[in-house]
Amino acid sequence: MDLSPELLAAIEEARGQRHETRRATVPALEARLYTPIPCLDHGFVRVIDYMGDDGAVVQAARVSYGKGTKTTRDDRGLIRYLMRHRHTTPFEMCELKLHVKLPIFVARQWIRHRTANVNEYSARYSVLDREFYMPRPEDLAVQSRNNKQGRGQTLDADQAAQVLSLLRADAMQTYDTYSALMDRFDLARELARMDLTLNFYTQWYWKIDLHNLLHFLSLRMHPHAQHEIRVYGDAIGEVVRDWVPATWEAFEDYRLGGAFLSRQALTCLRRMLDGEAVSQEDSGLSRREWREFQRVLRGGAEGK
Repeated sequence: MDLSPELLAAIEEARGQRHETRRATVPALEARLYTPIPCLDHGFVRVIDYMGDDGAVVQAARVSYGKGTKTTRDDRGLIRYLMRHRHTTPFEMCELKLHVKLPIFVARQWIRHRTANVNEYSARYSVLDREFYMPRPEDLAVQSRNNKQGRGQTLDADQAAQVLSLLRADAMQTYDTYSALMDRFDLARELARMDLTLNFYTQWYWKIDLHNLLHFLSLRMHPHAQHEIRVYGDAIGEVVRDWVPATWEAFEDYRLGGAFLSRQALTCLRRMLDGEAVSQEDSGLSRREWREFQRVLRGGAEGK
């Protein structure tokens, strides 16, 4: 991860500031403020600001449920109840603002989550840096035969080297063309950028509430998510674990480590518990649903 002198100076200045406040703060997240978490080869995630903590979730819930008790144990129990029963509104009371540097193709996946406030670096106004994503050799794989949007077997060392050479040459050539269009022809930046490949890096500020952030993470930390966006999901997960530990514990237990079963799958499970031998043919489940159901029973929760 390479940081420009300007960004390093801005980070040092921001981390040197102190602000007196009466609002709730989280020491573990305060320690993370402004500091980049490396992602991929040139990318990062860094916390710019946040609002609320586990207590804010509890506070919002008790507007409806009454004051009740206020011990840490009861707060944890309430958060787990909310997560378990998908009472999501109290989690919307917390917000997180991130600065993210990421490849354009990852950004195009990411922006599908339309529940955040986003302000992206403008290549109409500014010139993009000569920074592009190059996968590690072990992350290069053939198209999966079973999953139309996934990877299969890893390329051998010779094939991986050839692929990386082609990718690097294309990115270098397109950036040279990008520069020439602006320097030699004075072409507008908004037009010159169209020649760049999708592995070039962009940046944005991304602000989202905790409920929608957890939904984002449930999808983007999943083993079936594309590796490159999963790297960012894992990095943000570390941040959320520090920020709202009780909420994160409940999220791990009920969302990441839990499983959703259809009515037909629950019926099969009840029949099995009654000692009945159930097969796919008499389960009422399709072959794919049956495989997913078996995977859940064997300890691998199935999600999207």
